Amino acid sequence: MTASPAPLLTGIEDRLASLQDLYRDLHAHPELSHQEVRTAGIVAARLREQGWRVTEGVGGTGVVGTLANGPGPVVLLRADMDALPVREATGLPYASTRTAVDADGETVPVMHACGHDLHVTCLLGATALLAANRSAWRGTVVAVFQPAEEVGGAPAMLDDGFLDRFPRADVCLAQHVAPAPAGLVALRPGPMTAAADGLAVRLHGRGGHGSSPASTVDPVVMAAAVVLRLQTVVSREVAPERTAVLSVGSINAGTRENVIPDTADLKLTLRSTTSDVREQLLAAVERIVQAEAAASAAPKPPETTLLSSFPATVNDPAASATVDAAFRTALGADAVLTLPQPLTGAEDFGVFGSALGVPSVYWVFGGLDPAGFAGLAPADLATGLPPHIPHNHSPLFAPVPERAVRDGVRCLLLAAGAWLVR
Repeated sequence: MTASPAPLLTGIEDRLASLQDLYRDLHAHPELSHQEVRTAGIVAARLREQGWRVTEGVGGTGVVGTLANGPGPVVLLRADMDALPVREATGLPYASTRTAVDADGETVPVMHACGHDLHVTCLLGATALLAANRSAWRGTVVAVFQPAEEVGGAPAMLDDGFLDRFPRADVCLAQHVAPAPAGLVALRPGPMTAAADGLAVRLHGRGGHGSSPASTVDPVVMAAAVVLRLQTVVSREVAPERTAVLSVGSINAGTRENVIPDTADLKLTLRSTTSDVREQLLAAVERIVQAEAAASAAPKPPETTLLSSFPATVNDPAASATVDAAFRTALGADAVLTLPQPLTGAEDFGVFGSALGVPSVYWVFGGLDPAGFAGLAPADLATGLPPHIPHNHSPLFAPVPERAVRDGVRCLLLAAGAWLVR
């Protein structure tokens, strides 16, 4: 029978102020995907101070800490480190003002608009307590600080020999902060997040003077037609009971108001929870792009490139039930929500469990001020958030560290304790 994981949390209150300071520092110094050099350095230094065996540069900027504490299960805990090209608008005293050069050579603003700074902080809090409370557990913990979530970070770590270089986990665990009230945790067995495909589309036109559009093939108009037609894929081609998302996140064409350019570039994200819907979305994009180019008399066929692709994150039913029970016992049943359907957000964490052939469990925890959710019951949040609540990736997304850091550390230790504490 599993013992209580409560001893793992011994000393958490004494560490919260320091962890909150760390969170504010990381938030003020975000780094883009595959550029997480400062963050990785902080992570490695802290892990070494705590007594972990540390390996840096895994898959680029990834950091892996290993702590063996006698015979027992091997538990993998993962946090992602990267930030987004978003200009922060929270007005917080520790708001980011950073810019960086992205992979395309463009200077962009940088913000932790998805909460990965919180994930790093919470995992470092959990590793500190695991190191300090070794008498409370047995086994091995592999703490993975991953670069570039959703843009190749997890596969890059696997390609760098992750499976052979570190103890093979018996279970993989990870979490993500959500635009929900602090104190709430949510998960579900089976598919937890959607599969994701990122596409780049280049449309070819024939440039010329803006005053003489008849002598050109305008790729800007072509791009506009493509974007509008793509909006009908989910609304008119995917059955309403199926989960699908198709969003155009980037359009770039031209440099001057009086010059019609030769090309227009689009970037899209597709989200699906079944393989047949995924194939339906990919086929529809290709069909529409080709058809609109033909309708515009494009001089060259369009080019579609797959930028990224990873499968849905699937929670092992038995392991998910174990984590759910640990949360409900420690946090109370009212604080734990079973999601009725997968999230349309995507996540590459699942590739670790798939590659290892072991169960994975992924959950989300609320990070926002509960005052913003007055009058809402936890069940209401499963069907949609109020429009005034900033979501992840918003320039206004701002977890409250006074609540969220503690909750995130507790969740990691409660979940891990379900395997480590006997």
